[in-house]
Amino acid sequence: MRKFHNWQQLRRASALYLTAVSLVCLTGAPAMANDTVFDEVRFGTSASISNGNGHESGLAPSLTVFFDPFSETQAKGWTESILEPRLYLGASVGTGDAVSQVYSGVSFDFSVTEKFFLELGFGGTVHDGNLKDGRSSGPSLGCRLLFREYAAAGYRFDDNWQVLATVDHSSHANLCDGPNDGLTHAGLAIGYKF
Repeated sequence: MRKFHNWQQLRRASALYLTAVSLVCLTGAPAMANDTVFDEVRFGTSASISNGNGHESGLAPSLTVFFDPFSETQAKGWTESILEPRLYLGASVGTGDAVSQVYSGVSFDFSVTEKFFLELGFGGTVHDGNLKDGRSSGPSLGCRLLFREYAAAGYRFDDNWQVLATVDHSSHANLCDGPNDGLTHAGLAIGYKF
């Protein structure tokens, strides 16, 4: 197994992996949609909305892959949506002094109308940000592994394409020693459902 000597190598490897998974899924989408649990690929970008030392000056382009092992897309009503979540795996690559992350978790979708929907998710993230106080800019995060929650409001153009406004927050909830500035981002994403 390959060892990574720094976070930059891990970030590049994660981005390459997710790009490869996306290309495989996009080229085999018609066959895969009925045969596997793969559900959606989502491209986005976000920026820090934190104040003070927690603010990151760069952008964070992201790629997220969603899986639907419980057939959530066929759920009728919010109670079935809660019992049948989607799973996701993603990465964001920070530019400037923005933090890069690899994250995963569960996602719940709720249709408001035929076109508008809300989405909530939670899970965890591994990041390459600063752990201790004393850095001149950017958040001090205390732990390498953080909890991650997100919310999104989306609009479906058709059965495949959708656009979402997103907000996410990551922190360790004071469960480990060290500072807990947290990461809070808002952004836009475009999703393609298979």
